[in-house]
Amino acid sequence: MVQHLRSAWYWIWTSERGFHGRRNTERVSLALCSIGRRTEGILRQQDTGSVTSLDHKEQRKKLVFLTGFMGSGKSTIGPILANALGWDFVDIDTNIEKKTDQKVIDIFANQGEQVFRAFERQELHDVAVREECVVSLGGGTLVNDENFDFIRKNGIIVYLRLSPDKILQRVRRKSDRPLLRDPLGNVLEGDELYERINSLLELREQYYSEADIIIPADDLKVGMTVDEIVKRLRIALRE
Repeated sequence: MVQHLRSAWYWIWTSERGFHGRRNTERVSLALCSIGRRTEGILRQQDTGSVTSLDHKEQRKKLVFLTGFMGSGKSTIGPILANALGWDFVDIDTNIEKKTDQKVIDIFANQGEQVFRAFERQELHDVAVREECVVSLGGGTLVNDENFDFIRKNGIIVYLRLSPDKILQRVRRKSDRPLLRDPLGNVLEGDELYERINSLLELREQYYSEADIIIPADDLKVGMTVDEIVKRLRIALRE
């Protein structure tokens, strides 16, 4: 199977809405070059709720990174999951807000996304030294090759997967999402909001789908979601 992965184009798994893009040519080439490194010892099940065998990591750090689109429940599920495991919980966005004394939306508006991403990278490096910790990532944290490689090297990635319709249902009344605004800062609504969600999800799914554990969360209650993650983490950590 590893040989097939090394020699084949890496097609992106997509959501029910039918997304089927690849990364751009440069990223695909980089992905192909790194497949051998990333897939040693991997047995990935591409169906929903998949778990990736983690033999490709020499040492398992007990560090779990929750990822997913905005509205997927990372900040809600994270503390409950941490409590169930007896671990600590860290929210990257919350830490940035505490250290900068600014809301994320204000950092985006006043200093720009690049400045926010720099804060984000620093937080990732700060949290990577910890053990037995659940980390809630921002929705776009993973969508960067450097961040992705760093996160995957240092812990287990758990993706809370939602359909575009469910995302819309959860975020349409939110006003604190900087990427769901137009260039003038107005909150998007209706078709414009749905199109923005689709375009962002199409880009991000290419990274999300490489998570170690994928949890389809559209119809799961919080408790059931946590139970499912704990079960799959036990397999991943080989407890």
